Amino acid sequence: MRNPEAPRLLGVYRRAVPEGARRAIASRVDADLRKQVKLRIAGATAAAERVRAARVGRRHQTLLEGGNRTVVTVGAEAKIALVMPGATPLAARRANLDAVLRCLDGAGLDHFCVRGRSDTAAAVAVHAADRAAVLAALAELCAAEPGYVTVVDGNKPVPEASVPGYEPVVWRRLAKTDVIRLTWYRTDETGQLALGTRYGCDVEFWKTEDGLLEAPRPGRLAAAVPADSRTVDAPEEFFTDLAPRVDNDPTGTAPRFEVRTREHFAIRATEEVPFPIDVVYTWVDGSDPAWLRRRAEFSGESYHAEAANAARYLSRDELRYSLRSLHMYAPWVRTVYLVTDDQKPEWLDPTVPGIRVVSHKEIFASGSSLPTFNSHAIESQLHRIDGLSEHFLYFNDDVLLGNEVTPQDFFLANGLTKFFPSPALVPLGEKTTDDPPVAAAGKNNRRLIEERYGTVLVQKMKHMPHALRRSVLAEIETEWPDEWRATAASRFRSVTDISIASSLHHYYAFHTRRAIPSDLPYMYFDLAHPWTDARLGRLLANRDKTVFCVNDTTSTGHDVQGQKDLITPFLEAYFPVPSPFEKPRPGRSADGGGQGTDQDGERGGRQLAGNAGL
Repeated sequence: MRNPEAPRLLGVYRRAVPEGARRAIASRVDADLRKQVKLRIAGATAAAERVRAARVGRRHQTLLEGGNRTVVTVGAEAKIALVMPGATPLAARRANLDAVLRCLDGAGLDHFCVRGRSDTAAAVAVHAADRAAVLAALAELCAAEPGYVTVVDGNKPVPEASVPGYEPVVWRRLAKTDVIRLTWYRTDETGQLALGTRYGCDVEFWKTEDGLLEAPRPGRLAAAVPADSRTVDAPEEFFTDLAPRVDNDPTGTAPRFEVRTREHFAIRATEEVPFPIDVVYTWVDGSDPAWLRRRAEFSGESYHAEAANAARYLSRDELRYSLRSLHMYAPWVRTVYLVTDDQKPEWLDPTVPGIRVVSHKEIFASGSSLPTFNSHAIESQLHRIDGLSEHFLYFNDDVLLGNEVTPQDFFLANGLTKFFPSPALVPLGEKTTDDPPVAAAGKNNRRLIEERYGTVLVQKMKHMPHALRRSVLAEIETEWPDEWRATAASRFRSVTDISIASSLHHYYAFHTRRAIPSDLPYMYFDLAHPWTDARLGRLLANRDKTVFCVNDTTSTGHDVQGQKDLITPFLEAYFPVPSPFEKPRPGRSADGGGQGTDQDGERGGRQLAGNAGL
């Protein structure tokens, strides 16, 4: 996907066109024509990038031999990358750590893993007295398998800039460096991902002073350990909150990744979330003829045009990509539950571990409420899902993760949930039949909270993953039984609905001291907005939002193809790696990964090298 909003391309555009001319163009030339100009610049820039990549390929031809290597562009630089089928951030982190551990083991150099302050980058401690031997071993490794080196300044953010570790001159400059980051760039089979220094492995040179091993920078757990402390093996989850916890594995079959460390790092700190976390999606196939016939039988009950608007039920394949985002950026999730009206996407493989399709019939206490076409009603029943964890995240299929998240982004270790208030407001005043459903439900929630606690609910919630507790949802059923039953029985969104999962849960839990407000980098896209194309392009270029939502409540059927043409290339470029929940496409092999499984295509479930012992 050629992206005219990439920063380097916009930079070329701004350098090529003076500011005054750009203003005149923006005021007189329509957006489509401006996009075409940017695309022409993008094409020229892409051609220049291909020239740079070819130059790197010719200069280092022997390093590209082997069939699993290519050249990718990161920023404006060409990097030699290793092709990793099913590439994910956790897989890249594991592979970079594994490369360093195998190197140090092979050279007979003592080392141990430490808990750094990054969840995406690993950290390995070596003795400062072994500096020359460590650098020599790493230089030899990078010459054989093209790696890159970055000088790390304490715990400051590590830039993407890196220098080729396969060039000997680089290592002569590192004789006094306390921390270096080793990175082997990883890309997926499409070449659209470039997993770089963010997922590298830091090598720290620790000094021995007065019976202590002292770190060159403070870690998350310690800045020093006794020199005579025991060496032990510990699971990967002690060193990154991205890793799934083995004791939360529902099947008991997940591979156990262990590394060598010192006993003081084989601990669970108080801020670490100890409980399992599941994910629940609600989903409907609005193109299913049988479902459409059922809906038509009851459509006359809708009180508001938006409640019956077909846009609510249109699928642009968002679920496929939302699951991909979950697989990429939240590998610690235990089980995904997909709640549907006896439907499932044709591309979904419900037999793989880690996902279960749940029928409305399984969770509604009364069959007389079915079929239902009311998301408020369906959400009122989520706590009835058999096997669902106490703490879980509720996703709409148009909500996607744009970067790594950890359990602590949504829960405190003591069980409290986090919620994400929106700057959008619930309209003041009494509800009326002219209110759109979301406003009517917000006003009904407000009445309940005000009557119970004397405070006035004014904010909506962002379209984010909703951190929920089954016990709180069950309490709402008993605390407000009349409103709960009315919502559950309403086939379409009704003026009497309460919105439980997306709003009332958060306010009720907050007032009962079980939830706190929080925030994450976030962006909302309205597919009908004329600037959405450019905003999507900037997000793809920057990847600077943790969560984003691609939403539409107003379009009609004839808008759908145009919106798919807009959103599908973006989603495919942002999430090119299939999740393990997808059936293999013809001509494309499955990635072989799974929630919490090894995905680098090399180790196949073996332990990380660092537990071998010296």
